[in-house]
Amino acid sequence: MSAVKTSHLPNEDVQASKLFDVSHIVAVVTGGGTGIGLMIAQALQSNGAKVYITGRREEALDSVVKQYSTGPGSIHALPGDITKKEECIRLAEEVGKQESKGIHLLVNNAGIARDDNTKFSNAGQPDSKSAEDVSKHMLKSDPAAWAETFETNVTAQFFMSAAFVPLLAKGRKVTPGYTSSIVNVSSISGLMKGSSSGQFAYAASKGAFIHLTRSLATTLVGTKIRVNQIAPGIFPSEMTTGDSDESQKSELDSEMSNPAGRGGGDADMAATILYLAGKGGLFLNNQLIHPEGGQLLVAPAAI
Repeated sequence: MSAVKTSHLPNEDVQASKLFDVSHIVAVVTGGGTGIGLMIAQALQSNGAKVYITGRREEALDSVVKQYSTGPGSIHALPGDITKKEECIRLAEEVGKQESKGIHLLVNNAGIARDDNTKFSNAGQPDSKSAEDVSKHMLKSDPAAWAETFETNVTAQFFMSAAFVPLLAKGRKVTPGYTSSIVNVSSISGLMKGSSSGQFAYAASKGAFIHLTRSLATTLVGTKIRVNQIAPGIFPSEMTTGDSDESQKSELDSEMSNPAGRGGGDADMAATILYLAGKGGLFLNNQLIHPEGGQLLVAPAAI
């Protein structure tokens, strides 16, 4: 293979202010009112992006909009239920009316966990050497919880992506030198070989979402829309701690056994999304980044 000839770039092209610039971006973040979705929305807005956040709880969205009403960028509430196909289409139409030039980034972040009947912290752990005990534990799982989990964590992400593809393509065309992208927020639970502490449906749904992301990346090659994913470890959120304030973050850190010795924070998620969405990430497609403090080094995982 012949050597690739390289050219020297002007110094300003490799400065952080250029590489991680998102001031030209219009983004849509699902589940942007709390947890990781809010971290992502905050990071984008703080660096000049215009961000639409979706969610079923309008009051939570309005609270975020009020809290981040000043700054170089802006956040706008977009209430809706992405588990309904017609709502995904409506949300895309709603954004299209506001953004005639399209958008540059869709972050599929919304997710739920409904494994209350088998989660170890609720139901306890079965005797792993007893077939009867393991079977009894597994049979506590509710089929309705499986259906709801996959509806939100997989199906909704598919239809949101499908509905927003035309707007992403439009955004690419009006922004020279930039390619629009989808960033899916999955989880290391979809990579680990265990049950995610008894959360069988959640772990399975995240594994499915990881594969769906690869399918989307392949499907959208011709449209020149990039698709990447973030598979976080434990970050404070309503799902992991019941809330996401500073006291909960401290409590979470005290329980962490990963090499970093802590849960993820705002800066960790901000750095990840700015890398993927900024100009420095234009060469990334079908990539999986897992900010998880080294958890996959100390837990059995398929990576």
